[in-house]
Amino acid sequence: MFKRPVFLFLLLLSLQVSSQKTEISLVSWNIRDFGKTKNSDELERIANITKDADILAIQEVVAGFGGAQAVAKLTDILNRKGSKWDYVISNPTNSPKYATERYAFVWKTKHIKIKNRGRLISELETIIDREPFLLEFYTDNKKISILNFHSRPFNKNPEAEIMALTKYITQSIKGALIVAGDFNVSEKETVFDALKSKGYACAISDQKTTLKRTCDQNSYLNYPIDNIFYSREVKNTECGIIDFVRFCENLEKARKLSDHLPVFLSFKLE
Repeated sequence: MFKRPVFLFLLLLSLQVSSQKTEISLVSWNIRDFGKTKNSDELERIANITKDADILAIQEVVAGFGGAQAVAKLTDILNRKGSKWDYVISNPTNSPKYATERYAFVWKTKHIKIKNRGRLISELETIIDREPFLLEFYTDNKKISILNFHSRPFNKNPEAEIMALTKYITQSIKGALIVAGDFNVSEKETVFDALKSKGYACAISDQKTTLKRTCDQNSYLNYPIDNIFYSREVKNTECGIIDFVRFCENLEKARKLSDHLPVFLSFKLE
């Protein structure tokens, strides 16, 4: 039989090793006009799509009161599905007219904590129309920073924003980092080469994530512009899209939620 001090040491060691194996799942979703057009039924559907995630990063939350209210309502619905959730909403971005939005994070509190309410990266507000929102999460006593980002439209040079964001990331953020959002650029484009050269990988490749208005040749997917990039410290265990459409006959109803599919990444921290 183990002596008590040795037994306690081994027990604590076992618990520590076990806790380090916690897997976290992140869902990133541009939910179109979130807070402007979503009724209770649609919020319920969004909750059912995302309830298995640990962290939900939302882009395109409307800047007015309706956006914050919708995030709070969604969190309340999620709280009634078996887990305790919390949320943070960013201030409105410092954007040109009609481009101002908020970002939101919603997460399960069982294994994930925060120490502050995050911040918009004001250093980029003169370069990026909707400056990204940075929040630091803690799990198993390890920190993971997540940047929530929605670039300007494809015809307004989002590449310049991505280059500026890459420079900021490589010069200013240390440790485990995830960049999640709608980039309005495919991950295959050369603008992402600098980020990849620093060891960042993407969750999905050559995967269309936006929805057409109508099915064309039995296809409802359009452009591969949503993604999740993650640093070397993040070990990818599973990734992909959540296709809540599935069939052309569901497209019209699906587009009432969003014209984007969610992207997910399950990971562990090294």
